[in-house]
Amino acid sequence: MSALIIGRFQPFHKGHLSVIKLVAEKSDRTIIGIGSAQLSHTFENPFTAGERHLMISRALHAEGIDDCYLVPIVDINQYSLWVAHVESMVPPFETVYSNNPLTRRLFEEAGYNVDIAPMFDRHIYSGTEVRTRMLHNEDWQSLVPPGVAETIYEVKGDERLRQIMDERL
Repeated sequence: MSALIIGRFQPFHKGHLSVIKLVAEKSDRTIIGIGSAQLSHTFENPFTAGERHLMISRALHAEGIDDCYLVPIVDINQYSLWVAHVESMVPPFETVYSNNPLTRRLFEEAGYNVDIAPMFDRHIYSGTEVRTRMLHNEDWQSLVPPGVAETIYEVKGDERLRQIMDERL
């Protein structure tokens, strides 16, 4: 069985890693769709698709998970065509894991097996919590795998986020 996990991963955190490890154990092939790949440089989406790809690759490699396919997926904002768009971008899959109600509905309507990705300490492991801590110079590093922190420091993502928010005020 091949599984597709779709998320924005803004940024990739330890909750995401736990889900991927669980899905990878259950599937022959795991495909990770990096959603909203065209978005970056905002509070909700501070990192580029390439930066997110690097974060995820480093985190998975450190865990010995090297058999995942990472595919950036741009939003097309046409729900009737979105599943076909995803299908054209990624290797074949049978099951989709997502916590987004619209994503689940669209793939169910297209005939896919859809499962809810389990949440791991959601009150701590969320992209919003990581970004908020970055913004306030609080400990965010403990919420992400080391390779993710390394990537964020390399691209000065924490500084970028604070600058973005300073400009909004």
